Amino acid sequence: MSQFGLTPAQEWRRGWTVVLAAFVGFSFFSVMAAATGVFMEPLGREFGWNKTQTSSGVSIAGVITALGSPFFGILIDKWGTRRLALPGLVLMSLLTALFALNTGSFGLWIAMWVTYGVISLSIKSTVWSTTVAAGFESARGMALGVALCGTAFAQMITPPLANWLIASFGWRLAFVYLGLGWGGIALAVCIPFMHDLHLKAARRSASEPVRRPQLAGLTVRQAWRDRALWQIGISTFLMMLLTIGLMIHQFQIMVEAGVSRANAAWLTSLFGLGGIVGKLLTGLLIDRYSPNWIGGLTLASSALAFLLLMSQFATPALIVVAMAVNGYASGTKIQITGYMTTRFAGLRNFGKIYGMMAALTALGTALGPVVAGRIRDLTGEYTLFLGMGVVGSIISGLLIITLPRYPAFEEEIEPKEAESLARPAAPIAGT
Repeated sequence: MSQFGLTPAQEWRRGWTVVLAAFVGFSFFSVMAAATGVFMEPLGREFGWNKTQTSSGVSIAGVITALGSPFFGILIDKWGTRRLALPGLVLMSLLTALFALNTGSFGLWIAMWVTYGVISLSIKSTVWSTTVAAGFESARGMALGVALCGTAFAQMITPPLANWLIASFGWRLAFVYLGLGWGGIALAVCIPFMHDLHLKAARRSASEPVRRPQLAGLTVRQAWRDRALWQIGISTFLMMLLTIGLMIHQFQIMVEAGVSRANAAWLTSLFGLGGIVGKLLTGLLIDRYSPNWIGGLTLASSALAFLLLMSQFATPALIVVAMAVNGYASGTKIQITGYMTTRFAGLRNFGKIYGMMAALTALGTALGPVVAGRIRDLTGEYTLFLGMGVVGSIISGLLIITLPRYPAFEEEIEPKEAESLARPAAPIAGT
């Protein structure tokens, strides 16, 4: 039974709609990154851009997100997630459609992605992870796994969908349909179903003067000095740099290996399918077994995918294996980061602390596509980047495996309320 006094089944009955909203909302956040590789060739052909230029958008947005994530975490703790996510979905839907207006000006392309980076802060992983983590304790790993399957779902559906839209309507209308269509669905689901702890607490306080526990966990200063959180952050940065770099360029890697665009689009969708399996299975396992070993071995297994995609090994059969393995492993990286952060930092300042994790995530996201693209432009192949992926994946996994036991935090009573109580409050179940 959780600290909320609920069994896992009761937590799911109470919070499944929030998980659904997080799943759909996070899927829309991931659409542009998942589609970038498919848009590289038509944009490069029409505007004469190289791989570094066409992949630079995701990197630019990543830099903006890295800079803004810590401050955005403060806003989450202050205002809640719903008030930030719903306007963000509207703006992101419109902006995605506006990418159709690009004229070939690389300056306009940069400006669009800078704007994208600012708006994406409102619908990034921090928002959905905070929303779900606040409502689950015993089933938190599985709940985060299901919610964050949204990004894997987008990675599975978007490449073949975007390729079909480009072939049928052109790349301009493809942006419009992805933005207004997917974004509209996300908004329609999140309006009735997305709620967060901040709003519920506000409603309770307005209706009845009940005693409420103060969420337990580290202060921001304590988090800065915590070795375990630094290990999680470094592991996350490495995995994001490598796996996002691969995700953005995997379509081109397969095309250069002799796979047709249509087949490459479907093979890329295996990445997303593997991600869904990885998130669900990892969520199930880390609620039952050692999160260190489950998370670490899962991340380290990405090394096999990078190895199999090297030109000397890249047969059609091994490409299929590599896509599935990489999707399974890399699909869990944000889930593992969110779960481990709640365990080592607690929920007291989760928005602020996870905002710092999100900054490292965004920095890795920013560097990965540019590093992969630059290596390809300089050497004419992706071999060096894939070799970096083998080594980096193993290091990332070891950082998680060697984490210490996570601490047990005690909930506290808000000072003002504690003073008003005539006697000490009864202990909360599960603490």
